Amino acid sequence: MSYQVLARKWRPHAFREMVGQTHVLRALINALDNDRLHHAYLFTGTRGVGKTTIARIFAKSLNCEAGVSSTPCGVCGACREIDEGRFVDLIEVDAASRTKVEDTRDLLENVQYAPTRGRYKVYLIDEVHMLSTHSFNALLKTLEEPPPHVKFLLATTDPQRLPATILSRCLQFNLKRLPVDMIHQHLAHILEKEGIGSDAPALMQIARAADGSLRDALSLLDQSIAYGGGSVLESEVRAMLGTIEQGHVVELAEALAGGDAQAVLERIHSLAEQSPDFAGVLAELISLLHRVALAQVVPAAVDDSLGDRDAVLRLAGALSPEDVQLFYQIGLIGRRDFPLVPDPRSGLEMVLLRMLAFRPVDVRKPADVPYVALPEVHNGVQEPQSVAAAASARQVATPQARAAPATPLHKDVQVPQAQPQRAAAVDAAGTGLKSVPAVAAFSNEWATVVEALKLDGMARQLAANCTLSKRDGQTFFLALAPTHVSLRNKKLEDRLQQALTQYYGAPVNVVVEIGAPQAETPALLKEQRDLDRQQAAVQAISDDANVRALHETFNARVVPDSIQPV
Repeated sequence: MSYQVLARKWRPHAFREMVGQTHVLRALINALDNDRLHHAYLFTGTRGVGKTTIARIFAKSLNCEAGVSSTPCGVCGACREIDEGRFVDLIEVDAASRTKVEDTRDLLENVQYAPTRGRYKVYLIDEVHMLSTHSFNALLKTLEEPPPHVKFLLATTDPQRLPATILSRCLQFNLKRLPVDMIHQHLAHILEKEGIGSDAPALMQIARAADGSLRDALSLLDQSIAYGGGSVLESEVRAMLGTIEQGHVVELAEALAGGDAQAVLERIHSLAEQSPDFAGVLAELISLLHRVALAQVVPAAVDDSLGDRDAVLRLAGALSPEDVQLFYQIGLIGRRDFPLVPDPRSGLEMVLLRMLAFRPVDVRKPADVPYVALPEVHNGVQEPQSVAAAASARQVATPQARAAPATPLHKDVQVPQAQPQRAAAVDAAGTGLKSVPAVAAFSNEWATVVEALKLDGMARQLAANCTLSKRDGQTFFLALAPTHVSLRNKKLEDRLQQALTQYYGAPVNVVVEIGAPQAETPALLKEQRDLDRQQAAVQAISDDANVRALHETFNARVVPDSIQPV
């Protein structure tokens, strides 16, 4: 007997064998079991998700000799003939090859006659959107009021092309793309039954390449078995699909995390020796960033199906959540624009360099110059002397322009009446705070504490938009303005409580209340400080002798947005 491909061998013959699509199966099963059958059903969805398979099982349920039910026997003559594709009362039509109105009229001529063998005459029209306008008009009246022994099952991948008059006469069921995990599990089940060896990363690669289509996944599985000589291994599947090993993508992400442009270009150079699909490399990197973002929020949600869980968790600690989101967004935009690049390698290089170029700079780090300003010249071309003067203007600054950087705060900094001493923080019994001064005496003292806490992301936003209204023993009562009520949730409050406990070296309770803060929040104080420093830097630039000389000699002006206090 000749070999039967997996997509046909493992085609479901009953609703219970279907993979996914429970929202469709539930409606059909209830309709069959409760005898509430409509005369026309429309199944929509992308290729390989089960439209035709569900229609055939539905036809079998209607014509099973044991009676109409959602569980056809599968052994009677009608069930076997439908499975083998030779049941005379199941008329399958490929609308793509029969688009003419004459074909539709010939098809409908026999609608009035009773079924030959079965209980119902079932018309299964696949790719129904390919019918012509005249064919739809010919079908319309019959579809609306067919004889009681006729059922219409329509399937299409493009329901938008169907006339509204057709849609209104059908019960419509939209079949969804299958999730990667569901496809992966089904492939593993099939290989176990077939007795074929495989590894999980290989099946995950096939499941992802199938793009939601189970039929595509089974075709790729057939191809990988042939390619691997009877086994399905990750290295062979990657070679077959033209993808690269996950380790190369991880190394690329690590170079991005380190902000090392040279390392990024070296990784791309080493990848180029393998002649990869550079668009595919970018897609793999975007997928990795998604897993890193998951690891930062819910580490337990990261599985080890690709064998890179440890690397993902390591990257989650090396990258800030903001960087991950920025890299992900730039990657998506770069993938959208990839068809426009001169060559794929340069396109990937530019996307990665753009990630580094737009990565936010930590303004708290010391800088070599007190400000940055870009001069513009309007009268002619600059002479060499003007270039030198401009360089001098960027490098030389007056004492007024040198704004002193804020002293980095940490838990050992002594703040009058705000920062506790660790030695006095815990009482003899070790039960909690003992001699900690009231923190909410002044808003700038609470801001100092917030700055020193080891918090980031939304938890830091919560702390920065609160004021400390009072303290009762070990309990800190924080006031959060109603405009920031979205920051109030148990997870963020727990993170803030843990940070305060670590800061004071003793248990601390935090209670966040919604109400107008009685003092300025740390966020407002920081905004005011930044504004003051910006104004001071602008004034310093205006007073600088070198800048004035450039303006008087070359009619140059300073671009206001380019001034940055450091």
